[in-house]
Amino acid sequence: MPAEAKGLRRNPVHEIFWTRTGLLLLILVVVSGLTMVLSANLDPGVGKNLVTSIATGTLVSAIVGFGQTLITATASQRAMLTPLVEESRQALRDLADEYRSMNREFFPTHVFEPTAEPNPALNRLMMQDLRSTRQYLFRGFSGRHAAARMLLSRSEREFRGVLADPDNASGISGRARYLIRHSAVDVDMDTIQSRLHAEIRMGLVGLYLARSRCSRMEVTVISDPPLDRLEIFDESVWVTLYSDAHEPAEYPRTLRFSEGSFIYNMERAEFGRISASRHAHHLVITPDLPRQEFIARFEKITNSRLTTKEFQELTTQFSNFVREFSVTAELGS
Repeated sequence: MPAEAKGLRRNPVHEIFWTRTGLLLLILVVVSGLTMVLSANLDPGVGKNLVTSIATGTLVSAIVGFGQTLITATASQRAMLTPLVEESRQALRDLADEYRSMNREFFPTHVFEPTAEPNPALNRLMMQDLRSTRQYLFRGFSGRHAAARMLLSRSEREFRGVLADPDNASGISGRARYLIRHSAVDVDMDTIQSRLHAEIRMGLVGLYLARSRCSRMEVTVISDPPLDRLEIFDESVWVTLYSDAHEPAEYPRTLRFSEGSFIYNMERAEFGRISASRHAHHLVITPDLPRQEFIARFEKITNSRLTTKEFQELTTQFSNFVREFSVTAELGS
């Protein structure tokens, strides 16, 4: 319809000649031409003058009628067709805005499929969100990746994290079962749980090492964290679906939702509820927190002793993890 409307607006003369009015004008022109030819073949006298008058009058009527029809057609088009076209365009714009609003509220802006290695596109986009955020909320298992991203970022922010309790075996079992399902080799539950326990300890040390990138850190350790990983920034929320049992992978399917979406508001409220739990352990890390004070708080919330040697070993392990992660995710050093 818009294309047809443009054609009518640009060439109203074409419309005229395809109507009954155009046909009548054509008849008048033909009659005028024939009478002129007849008048030229007549002898001077009353008859010739009459025929000439008819020819001239018919031609004038055709010219005047053509002009009037042209003006009327253009005016009618402007009065009727143009408002209809504009109304249709506005209706389409309103419909498009409504669909965009629905998409923004209920559908993810990006979907990243499961991969065996860190997805560079996913991590680059997440790093963009991280650099522009003032508050970084993380709910996951060990916090290793969150600490690595903050070390690789140069901006400062507030960090609040919810991690699994390494002293609670039931809280680790869900992630262990997921890893066993997707593992290409046979591994026993004890081996997986020992590995996960070590990852939590390394993640806590990594967060301490990343404290210079944050104005303040608040870490909540809970016994039974949700299986899916959640990362909330000022303008987006990222949900990594470890609960998706149909597509097991080292790095599961990840969805990104924008600020103002239903998922963003729901997950932010749920994060606030979990992090405020009275039954959880809370650890506050400031940029000037001494190492010995951190070790004391670490032992209190994990119920396990951390020697200086073990701290150094965990620091080395975390540094190697950050180096490997930055290379595979293509985030630079």
